[in-house]
Amino acid sequence: MMIVLRKNCSLKEKAQITRTIENHGLAIRVTETAGRVAFIVLLPPTDEIVDALEKHAGVEEIRRTPSCQLVTRDHSPEPTQFDVGNVTVGPNSLVVIAGPCSVESPDQMLETALGVADAGASMLRGGAFKPRTSPYSFQGLGERGLELLADAGQRCGLPTITEVLAPEHADLVAQYTDVLQIGARNMQNFHLLQIVGEKNKPVLLKRSPMASIDEFLCAAEYIAAAGNSRIILCERGIRTFERATRNTLDISAVPVLKEMSHLPVFVDPSHAVGKREFVPPLAKAAVATGADGLMIEVHPNPEEALSDGRQSLTLPQFSEVMKQIQNLANLEKRDICPAERIATSRSQS
Repeated sequence: MMIVLRKNCSLKEKAQITRTIENHGLAIRVTETAGRVAFIVLLPPTDEIVDALEKHAGVEEIRRTPSCQLVTRDHSPEPTQFDVGNVTVGPNSLVVIAGPCSVESPDQMLETALGVADAGASMLRGGAFKPRTSPYSFQGLGERGLELLADAGQRCGLPTITEVLAPEHADLVAQYTDVLQIGARNMQNFHLLQIVGEKNKPVLLKRSPMASIDEFLCAAEYIAAAGNSRIILCERGIRTFERATRNTLDISAVPVLKEMSHLPVFVDPSHAVGKREFVPPLAKAAVATGADGLMIEVHPNPEEALSDGRQSLTLPQFSEVMKQIQNLANLEKRDICPAERIATSRSQS
């Protein structure tokens, strides 16, 4: 529920309205919409509180809002922008996250980091805890993997991102990485969403292959309601009847999400398609539809990768993709962020 206050609403009236809401056990956020101060009630209101608020002289309008409030354009008409280290995430730049599906060894991680940094990537990815369909598949190196990822990122001047697999991992992962990732399988792990929402780290939230856009935004709402507004929405393909690709990339989700939400929208073409030869055209399609960033899997020797080698680009292939998407970004006067600063950081290390 959104409570829009009158332009001449006094401080005393605002305090009275706040008390009325809090006396009913409801939490609020203060925002501004169309030049007016507004209170957003984070829990479903009762008819009793609506009746009470309608009697306040300082209230101009009460709007029944959907369950997703903080992540919508009603809450923040302007696109959200925030920094991750030396990288600015938001509407005026293009952020490219690159790296292997799994952190496997010091040499593999550093070689990948050096290669993607040279190609102009913005952030370094790598999985330390891996949710795998089979219990017999490689599950990641755990804390050792976090150490290798952090070391490679620091040596190359790249902020890092990795997945938080369980609530008990959140503090540990937050110690090592700059961005916390919630994978597609955990999109509706509501307890985990609340936990990462309480951390002072940006969160990249991947869409579940079976989730509608409304469900995706409601998952992001859990993070925002816990106090964390630095959220990246990541489209990574949905499950359809088509078997030619791993998933079906819902490219239409990019403009739809950007119209409905103020949060930045990224696309992961690697998981969407599952085959490296199709990653470059889908990456270009994502840029063309206005995506704020990409997440691309890259491995120095994909045929030897312990996970997702089939969809991982080689370092030369990634370098070529970076040139192609920069050409597209140039048409919109956007630049891949922040290649120059990465190069400077690496030259000083």
